[in-house]
Amino acid sequence: MAHPLMPKATAVWLVENSSLTFKQIAEFCGLHDLEVQAIADEEVATGMQGLDPIAGRELTQEELDRCLADPKAKLELAKPKTPMPKARRKGARYTPVSKRQDRPDAIAWLVKSHPELTDAQISKLIGTTKPTINAIRERSHWNMPNIKPQNPVTLGLCMAPELEKVVALARAKAGIVDEPQERPEEESRKRTPLMALKPGEIILLKGEAKADREKVLALEAEQSLQPPETPGEEAPASTPDILKDAEEVFSVRGKSAQE
Repeated sequence: MAHPLMPKATAVWLVENSSLTFKQIAEFCGLHDLEVQAIADEEVATGMQGLDPIAGRELTQEELDRCLADPKAKLELAKPKTPMPKARRKGARYTPVSKRQDRPDAIAWLVKSHPELTDAQISKLIGTTKPTINAIRERSHWNMPNIKPQNPVTLGLCMAPELEKVVALARAKAGIVDEPQERPEEESRKRTPLMALKPGEIILLKGEAKADREKVLALEAEQSLQPPETPGEEAPASTPDILKDAEEVFSVRGKSAQE
């Protein structure tokens, strides 16, 4: 049950200006019977100015007279004569007149980029109608040659968070799972393909170049420690000379066998 706007001030006025029972005033003002009795005994709301519910159009004189004649009757609030504003119906959002010509471009972009969106979601997002969406989806719109798909966020028809939320809901209903994007760190860890090598070239792995250098230094140290050759001794023949002499011997034997 509805109550007056200022219940205590209304109770003070009714106690002072009417012979209603404490129960009638308590039920009308939404108070307890003992609280109304305390107001009458000036124990509560002392010095409070009473509020006339008849002047405030919360109670009629006929209703007050009816309850004065019947102590068991209950006071009822008067119906307001001023019309109350109607609640706005839920539906497609309002689009300014200056941006309405951009809606076909936005619809074409949504249909092309996010086919998982339903007509109801598109209609609610940018404030359009389902026949227009179907016409653009089926390419039967009267202005189809001049329609260019454009992002509705850039056109100012919706906000980016709203678009992301609608797309996420549509993907969840359709069961579409986004593939995880590869991180830059993982890409950098990938091995680069080996370069093509020329004939005779080799690639030294880490540590091999240092080991080869140490071997060369060790050989040079050993050669420096060897005693110098005496003048009377003949130097041993080198490997190429030995091979050359062997080839000549085998060639001579081959000729004699043919003869």
